[in-house]
Amino acid sequence: MVELKYQSGFGNQFESEAELGVLPVGQNSPQKVTGGLYTEQVTGTAFTAPRSSMQRSWVYRIRPSVQHMTNLEPVHAGLIRTGPDNSGAPIATQLRWDPFPTIAPEATWLTGLATVATNGNSELQTGGAVHHFAASRSMDDTAFVNTDGELMLAPYLGRLLLRTEMGYLELAPGQIAVIPRGIKFSVDLMDTAARGYVCENYGAAFRLPEHGIVGVDANALPRDFEYPVAMYDTESRPTKLVAKISGALFANELDHSPFDVVAWHGNLAPYRYELRRFCAVGPVVFDHPDPSIWTLLSSPSDTAGTANLDFILFREHWRVAEHSFRPPWFHSNVMSELMALIEGVYDAKVEGFVPGGISIHNSFIPHGPDSDAFRSATDADLVPSKGPDSLAVMWESRYRWVPTSWAMTLSELQEDYPSRWSELKSERG
Repeated sequence: MVELKYQSGFGNQFESEAELGVLPVGQNSPQKVTGGLYTEQVTGTAFTAPRSSMQRSWVYRIRPSVQHMTNLEPVHAGLIRTGPDNSGAPIATQLRWDPFPTIAPEATWLTGLATVATNGNSELQTGGAVHHFAASRSMDDTAFVNTDGELMLAPYLGRLLLRTEMGYLELAPGQIAVIPRGIKFSVDLMDTAARGYVCENYGAAFRLPEHGIVGVDANALPRDFEYPVAMYDTESRPTKLVAKISGALFANELDHSPFDVVAWHGNLAPYRYELRRFCAVGPVVFDHPDPSIWTLLSSPSDTAGTANLDFILFREHWRVAEHSFRPPWFHSNVMSELMALIEGVYDAKVEGFVPGGISIHNSFIPHGPDSDAFRSATDADLVPSKGPDSLAVMWESRYRWVPTSWAMTLSELQEDYPSRWSELKSERG
């Protein structure tokens, strides 16, 4: 395959054409499009949304997509669940899992997808879900479209090729990709196996957080987000289309590929981001600030300042705070946290938290550094030091994460996890 090219800039107004001269100039919907193409608009926000949040793209395709979503028949959803998930139940304790198992041999990204936890309500466009995938083969002639939410993919093993309606994205461990709701895509493996996490966001699309006095040159920079250039299937091959609608899966058989967009323009499109381009800020005098300073993307809610979902990145960084306990402190907070590890070691969890695992600390369930991490940080010589290589991520939500019945019955669930704090003794007798 030829080396892929990308367009850069978060939320930019892009234009791309796979065939020169196809993209209309000066208008969106001409009476006839060059090449006999069909004009469509894809909108990710309401027509009356504030201009700053509006998302839409115009696409010019070989066949109209009204031919895609016809004669859909229900298919089994496997282990995919959608909030509210009545099979799950709130859990009043700290939770953590070892790396999740492979759920099926010869699984694709889609058939190897299993939901770990949900919250909110997809129909009300609140909350989201976090899934795990384990795949050993490509989706090939199967395409998927999720109408319930946008999808953030974060692999920790194996490289992926994402074929989307707007073009192709390569994705490797240490990168994330976001597929907007309603955009069709397929996942092919570039290695023998792939595993990773998927966050499904039912709410407003992820956007760069407001920075205030931090300014524009820290954390995730808009120029580092990469979008595909137009690329389409030149062969009219039969394709199975699977659609997720209101938590259920439906499928049909098309006699052609849905990846037939020859040109497009707009600001609604898939994108990818390399996590180690995140320029983290931190304390340079004393104390450990709130983790909100490391928010990479945020899905806002209808309450100003309170996120539907925040995506937070904890990467290796220099620690220089004086006379301070440097790891995250013990805390209980109104927001609910679901953490995952992509690579390395997370400094507040010395043992038991490895790539492929997940922890859940829901609203006002106290948590913090384990016994070993606390002792180490308390006795440490407070010289400037750089933490070990690490990429830990957190999806923080205003809604409590409800683990699925599948996740709660796994042998990988660490029954002894709450005991990680048992050795924290009072020094006052």
